[in-house]
Order: sequence, then C-alpha cells, then structure tokens
Amino acid sequence: MSAIVLLDTSVYLNILDIPGKNQDRTTILDEFNNKINHNDYFLLPMATIWETGNHIADLANGKLRYHYGEKLVKDVSMALNGDSPYRPTHFPSREEFFLWLNDFPDYVQRNKSDKKIREGVSLSDFSIIKEWEVTRKRHNMSQVLIWSLDSDLAGYDSGIRL
Repeated sequence: MSAIVLLDTSVYLNILDIPGKNQDRTTILDEFNNKINHNDYFLLPMATIWETGNHIADLANGKLRYHYGEKLVKDVSMALNGDSPYRPTHFPSREEFFLWLNDFPDYVQRNKSDKKIREGVSLSDFSIIKEWEVTRKRHNMSQVLIWSLDSDLAGYDSGIRL
C-alpha cells in the first residue's frame, strides 16, 4: 500500500532547486521518483509553502527572488489544481487553529531533539506535526510520514505499510 508523505521545507527547497538550499537535489529527486513509483501520495503543508517563500525572499538579488517567486507560485498553483504529484494540505479552520495554538507552548518548551537542546519546536514545524497527526487519524490504515532532511521531523512516521 502507498504511503502518505508530508513534504517538509528541506525537501521542497531541493525539488524547486532553490539556490543555496538545493545541495541534496539529486538524492531528493531520486527518492521522489522512487516514492512516485511506489504510488505514494504527497501533501504540501502550508507551512512548507510559507517557509519556502521566506527562503526565496532571502536570495541575493531581486531578479533571483522574482524568478524563484514565480516558480513557487506556478508550482503551488499546479498543486492546487491537481496538476502536480502533491496536493496542499487542508487549511485549518479558525477553531482548529486555536486548538493547535493552545498546544504550542507545550511544544516550544521542549527541546527540538536530543541533539538540538537549545532550540524548541518552531510554530511552522509544529503546524506540520499537527497536519501529520490529523492525516494519521484520518488514514489510520496507511503509513503517514513527514519527509524531511531534519532528523526531528523525519521521525514522524506511523510505520504502517501494508
């Protein structure tokens, strides 16, 4: 059975080939094609889209920022229209976001990982974790994972593969 894969920013930056953030592009594209061949289903969290836009805004000059800004808009538009291998995650309702927000202080006080003890879980990562939890509950008979180059997010994997 195929897995449901939430794309983290670290992976999406390589897919879009954003300069300075694409050092793992070959490996990511190979794995992406492998996952496509396994009929995995890809979700693009809103936090990933926003963070990618932030990285584009940090590029060296306006011409590069414009080029990759257009590339992001085109790619996300294709995802919204069902014309790419991934789909955006749902937009949380106001009530759902308030519930997430109330849980945020508990997450931000924790160490991000055993190796990142001076860093808490960011609001962006927290929202991806919440998307993973929602998706896992909706699809409890499927493997649901966050595909990330960051070890703390890559650990979110329901492990169910039929």
